[in-house]
Amino acid sequence: MVHLRSRRRLALAVPVVLSLTASLGFLPTAASAAPTKATAARATDGPNLAYVVNTRTDRRTIESVRREITRNGGTVVAGYDRIGVIVVHSANPDFGSRIRAVRGVESAGATRTAALSAAGTTDEGAVQVLSGAEAAKLAQGAAAGEEPLEADQWDLRAIGADRAARIDPGSRNVTVGVIDTGVDDTHPDIAPNFSASQSANCVSGKADTTYGAWRPVDADHYHGTHVAGEIAAARNGTGVAGVAPGVKVASITVAQPDANSLFFPESVVCAFVFAADHGIEITNNSYYVDPWLYNCMDDPDQRAIVDAVNRAQLYAQRKGTLNVASAGNSNDDLDADAIVDDSSPDDSTPRTRTVDPHECYDIPTQLPGVVTVSAVGVKGTKSYYSSYGRGVVDVAGPGGDKYQIPDTPSKNGRILSTLPNNQYGFLQGTSMASPHVAAVAALLKSTHPHATPAQLQRLLKAQADNPSCPAGPYDGDGDGVVDATCAGGTRVNGFYGFGIVDALRAVK
Repeated sequence: MVHLRSRRRLALAVPVVLSLTASLGFLPTAASAAPTKATAARATDGPNLAYVVNTRTDRRTIESVRREITRNGGTVVAGYDRIGVIVVHSANPDFGSRIRAVRGVESAGATRTAALSAAGTTDEGAVQVLSGAEAAKLAQGAAAGEEPLEADQWDLRAIGADRAARIDPGSRNVTVGVIDTGVDDTHPDIAPNFSASQSANCVSGKADTTYGAWRPVDADHYHGTHVAGEIAAARNGTGVAGVAPGVKVASITVAQPDANSLFFPESVVCAFVFAADHGIEITNNSYYVDPWLYNCMDDPDQRAIVDAVNRAQLYAQRKGTLNVASAGNSNDDLDADAIVDDSSPDDSTPRTRTVDPHECYDIPTQLPGVVTVSAVGVKGTKSYYSSYGRGVVDVAGPGGDKYQIPDTPSKNGRILSTLPNNQYGFLQGTSMASPHVAAVAALLKSTHPHATPAQLQRLLKAQADNPSCPAGPYDGDGDGVVDATCAGGTRVNGFYGFGIVDALRAVK
């Protein structure tokens, strides 16, 4: 964020999208049509937009489609032939409709509504930086065997991560890829576990592995560094500890380098493919893919976005990568019949629309096989902001809650972790819950190295602790108004899915 996204971020469940997987494979195609003189004349008349073009994966089709892309005023930025996704730039205002008519094209559409310029993350509110004086004072009271700032990490104790680290901190053979705003790998808590060979910058839609390209462009792009520390900050006598301090962490940067830090589809496609091809076992996705909060299948552009990102994340799953994603901070029931989206598109002028979340998809969280995570506070109850929904949320993790106050030195209910430039700070959001789950998944992968992504997801659910729905009305912010209704039982429900993940059980 900073652009910290306190904007609404929703995520829906895997089961409702199973039918989506089949439908994406059978999108209609039409016969190829050569561009007319009028089309050629207009080839540079419009704003320069990015597109994803999704095709069959045979070489002949891909080569034919590439020719048609050029003929219709497009420039290929990157091609992912294994999944049939081509990233294109074009200033031809007719490019989308023309290319959808080409034989072999299964879907195609613009990934932006505004011209290219030199997602959105899921934290709630601004970062609270821990000053040097505060950190020094906190470190003086650290107990033996603890990291200097660990007393303020109530989240570790809540899921048994402090005790788990004494049994098994995780394997160096397991890497969690942080698909985010970039990670400051020079931070002393991150450097010991950072994997440069598995890191890249995917902002353009094509992986740049130049040394350091994965780093945040400035200190305002702190989100990815905070997430990385939650996962794998080393137990090295410095600062904080991660949930899985023995595993490796990699950075795949997808956020635009400007103040908005948007996460566009072509960047995310690149990230999933890069993670899969570089042996990353787990990815953390604390964002939604911009510019649409929900991508509706009756819109050709939004349909193409869903198709492209789904192809990429399924490719990653087939290569052995488990993808974990945050549920969102809107406190909405994501299994509702209708939701008002007043934030899309977020790269130009938003318009208010009412969507059916069973037909319009938040990605990547709603895609098949992705683990969807809600947030809890120190009391083990749903965070006031966290989205929820029966059959939507898979598991929950500590995300922080300013209304749930812990008995810690700073009395701060948010999550303490690393920030760029050797700093530390507190954040809250489902952005913080997701990396806790990704880290527990990494511990499970360390214990069960041959487990598939589907098996890891089942293990996450099996070892989770479910506090069950509240006995009475849920009032997350204490204002006397019922804020949400939990549906389900003690084993599975809308607030926590199968329950809050347990790091100690993961290593046992």
